[in-house]
Amino acid sequence: MGKRLLQLYFGLVLYGASTGLFIRANLGADPWDIFHLGVAKILDCDIGSVIIGVGAVALLLWIPLRQKPGLGTISNVIVLGLAANLTLDLLPQPEALWIRIILLVSAIVACALATGMYIGAGFGPGPRDGLMTGLHARTGWSIRRIRTAIELTVLLVGFLMGGTFGIGTILYALTIGPLIQLCLPWFSQQRATPAVPANVQQDAVRAGNQETLVNR
Repeated sequence: MGKRLLQLYFGLVLYGASTGLFIRANLGADPWDIFHLGVAKILDCDIGSVIIGVGAVALLLWIPLRQKPGLGTISNVIVLGLAANLTLDLLPQPEALWIRIILLVSAIVACALATGMYIGAGFGPGPRDGLMTGLHARTGWSIRRIRTAIELTVLLVGFLMGGTFGIGTILYALTIGPLIQLCLPWFSQQRATPAVPANVQQDAVRAGNQETLVNR
């Protein structure tokens, strides 16, 4: 449990930090961060507060979908915004293009690693991912269809509100899926099954009673 909790919160902090890296790179962000940036521009507030607010609204939408949040879900709402603001406070805005490119690539890699960590910890999906799975369960539409619709919607709305769209957005779209698929097995937390001694297995087989194996 301790290892899973450490992985969960480290992953969430890293995810929030990746948002700060995207913003400082200023070469385009992922669809949700474009939406967050657009809302922040309209409301004239910091990005962290917007991330927390949008996460809370997304979580409220779980109620009609009958989704049940976990510890990871609630933590996601709070930690991402705080980590994003802290990263922006610590990291100045670079001018050199090569530094911004490094920040962009680092943001994508960090996002993939963070996703593998917090999902692999097994404490529940984030509010945005849970919205996707809830709609899938209630409508029967494919995950791919729902995910695409949500991502395109927040991308378009965020862009119209002034969010940053650029080469980073395209690079994210092309690489994040394969990178997450690569990272997930690294952080998947599986509960170990206690080993059954060989002599117990033999006794159970001789007796022809599988319950003996379980009870022993």
